[in-house]
Amino acid sequence: MSKSDKYCVIMAGGIGSRFWPMSTQKFPKQFQDILGVGRTMIQQTYDRISKLIPKENIFVITNKEYIELSHQQLPEIPQENIVGEPLMKNTAACNLYMANKIAEIDPNATMVALPADHLILKEDIFLEKIELAFELASKHDYLVTLGITPTRPDTGYGYIQFVDKHNSDYYKVKTFTEKPILEIAKSFLESGDFLWNAGIFIWNVKSIHHAFETYLPEMTQHFTACEYNAESEKSCIELIYPKVQKISIDNGILEKAKNVYVIPADLGWSDLGTWTSVYENTEKDENGNAAKLKHLLTYNSKGNIIRLKNNSKAVIIDGLENYIIVDTDKALLICPRDHDQLIKDYVLDLKSFKKGDKFI
Repeated sequence: MSKSDKYCVIMAGGIGSRFWPMSTQKFPKQFQDILGVGRTMIQQTYDRISKLIPKENIFVITNKEYIELSHQQLPEIPQENIVGEPLMKNTAACNLYMANKIAEIDPNATMVALPADHLILKEDIFLEKIELAFELASKHDYLVTLGITPTRPDTGYGYIQFVDKHNSDYYKVKTFTEKPILEIAKSFLESGDFLWNAGIFIWNVKSIHHAFETYLPEMTQHFTACEYNAESEKSCIELIYPKVQKISIDNGILEKAKNVYVIPADLGWSDLGTWTSVYENTEKDENGNAAKLKHLLTYNSKGNIIRLKNNSKAVIIDGLENYIIVDTDKALLICPRDHDQLIKDYVLDLKSFKKGDKFI
């Protein structure tokens, strides 16, 4: 297929509250350099996919609050390609919205939808698998997803079960399973026919339209009311969004459709969902501390992740093991690494303070 029929949508609407206090409502994690590599998460996502897709065919869908931030971080992308949603409605709505916009430009388009905040270490394999997915989705009525070869029975990920057809680069999907309990996750790994769901999807605009008409007809109806890439688009979207169902593309479409295919891929992938996953994917010193600081002294301290807004500060840590320490202009967080799932709760509790919102 020609390069000009390939499109990309970077989904960048989340508020990343598990990464508080570095990630805030004004500045969520996809716009942060969480790993300390010199490029933010959304910039790295763009850098990867721009090797395959021309920049004028790359779109960002985000919360309307983050349009300006997206422009600043991705000046390469045409201004009209950065689209703001008036409300957070999960991933079905934004996928239909962008498929409609892209179909209006190119009715033969095949598109990839990518989360803005994932880590992919094996870039060459990623590009190779995306190429294969484009090939499949442009020629067949397939909804294609990349499935990550699991390395451990992780309960934080969704799983994709495939029907085994030997010696193939892709398989028909049998089931999608939300985050399972540990026992079930272990049995998934043992069976060998499960992959992690990375939330990366590739389809032709005609195929995804057909799926929406079949499985989410009411949502499809709402979106039909708008004229895309026109003056009236924004006000029409503002009008329909409150009425649109809040549902993920997985629940709304992929779990029901009969034409879903998965490409297994070993990408060195993480959804960087927690501070622990950042710790695991960051360089560490000889004591296992993940901190890129010029003036750090540690004593009897190991396994900590330390992030500061101001890296010129001197930091001294004595007697801390396996902690998260994050210091910003407005907040300081010190908590055990294995409590990283509680950070969302801390943020909720903070809201009970008078003017507590200013810390969030």
